[in-house]
Amino acid sequence: MPVLSLTQSEQLVIGTLLRCRTSEANAQSVGRALVAAEADGLKGHGLSRLPGYAAQAKAGKVDGFATPAVTRPKPAVIAVDAAHGFAYPAIDAASSELPAVTRLNGIAAAAIRRSHHCGAAGHPVERLAEQGLVAMMFANTPGAIAPWGGSKALFGTNPIAFACPGLGRAPIVVDLSLSKVARGNIMAARQRGEKIPDGWALDERGAPTTDPDAALRGTMLPLGDAKGTALALMVELLAAGLTGSNFAAEASSFLDANGPPPGTGQLIIVFDPETLGRAGVRERFAAFAASVEGQPGARLPGSRRLAARERARAQGLDLSAALLAEIEAA
Repeated sequence: MPVLSLTQSEQLVIGTLLRCRTSEANAQSVGRALVAAEADGLKGHGLSRLPGYAAQAKAGKVDGFATPAVTRPKPAVIAVDAAHGFAYPAIDAASSELPAVTRLNGIAAAAIRRSHHCGAAGHPVERLAEQGLVAMMFANTPGAIAPWGGSKALFGTNPIAFACPGLGRAPIVVDLSLSKVARGNIMAARQRGEKIPDGWALDERGAPTTDPDAALRGTMLPLGDAKGTALALMVELLAAGLTGSNFAAEASSFLDANGPPPGTGQLIIVFDPETLGRAGVRERFAAFAASVEGQPGARLPGSRRLAARERARAQGLDLSAALLAEIEAA
């Protein structure tokens, strides 16, 4: 099994996208994001996405040469038109402005429209938390989940992410999909030629399935049953309705090069704890985190992710020969 360093992995992404109608700046942004996800063990948002991205860039379903357009319609609002390009450069553009705007106003929001797959939603909010801010991100995705009791996919898997700073510790990060598992996990299982567990998805007829191909053609089961679909509705309204992006049922797939651009959206909301809270907010965050970790058997979300990240930095990334061949053939 090939092993690549993180730098080699980024160069693999960049080189692949450069030959598939993508600018160098955009390829670098995508490379950082995919390798960061792979390093954290989030393989459904990692290098397994590269062949699909490359095919979509070649077909023009995603504009690899797009430059995000950033405007400030209100003092605390950043509006980003991703211009049907990759989401990562648009998120980078928003994230570069959000800290200063948040500290000036106490709170800020970035609305991103005409976007694409945002990958690991926890990473942008984590980077903001590393700068002492509290951040939330909502993203809608193409149709994957039916309303509770329904059969047609009107909601995406719609990730929600949150991060806050601690004191002398890594940020606390919550990153979850509103399906029982991220759809990327099913895609990764298909690429490995593996079945998926019961309880993840339904086929096109609404029957439970362990076949990843049937699952990708069907619908995902929501996290928390009816409560999960209520949250997915909320994310659709925030990330798509509020930003002027396509709702899940209007968006084309992230997984193939067919059809028009997906045109999905993301919303990032950032808080300055020094403005909204009282003195010692970061100390209180850290103390609360310690109280969770102090219970036998308990852990904070993300601890496995951080451990995987350190291993990847030291040992590199294992790529399957099949995935590497697919990337090289793109």
